[in-house]
Amino acid sequence: MHQKHILLGVSASISAYKAADLANELTKRGYAVDVLMTQNSTKFITPLTLQTLSKRPVHIDVMVEHRADLVNHIELAKQADLLLIAPATANIIGKLASGIADDMVTTVAMALKTDVPKLIAPAMNTYMYQNPVTQKNLVRLKEFGYKEIEPREALLACGDFGRGALATNATIIQAVEATLSQRSL
Repeated sequence: MHQKHILLGVSASISAYKAADLANELTKRGYAVDVLMTQNSTKFITPLTLQTLSKRPVHIDVMVEHRADLVNHIELAKQADLLLIAPATANIIGKLASGIADDMVTTVAMALKTDVPKLIAPAMNTYMYQNPVTQKNLVRLKEFGYKEIEPREALLACGDFGRGALATNATIIQAVEATLSQRSL
């Protein structure tokens, strides 16, 4: 049996720091974890942190090709057993729902085969999460085969209390493992 390959997409949320523990725990469990970051997410957590914990290169710029004979974002998509975007901001959700592919996360997501499982873990302010546009975009993503790992209700970084906090890493990992085990049946 081959090593399962997870693409971990990180977008620009204060909860991006939790991606370090996710990458670390998934790697320890024997998964190959390739981290995809939006440019703005690098302002919350450094690529070096995620590279060190995943033991693999971190991918940020669609225009950077490591090998002349391969198109990086296509190769990453071909290797994927699962896409996990955690945290997923309203921005990244809106881009994916609209088919916009202008960063590493959205471009690789668009290049995935339709049968590759896609998990998305929103993290944002309560009012952003409840916004009808965000909710409509989440419904659209579900129509495209994405499964939402719902945010928690908590005191948020902005000081508001409500639904919008990133699901716990335990919940996210449980969803990853359940999805991968269903796929291998």
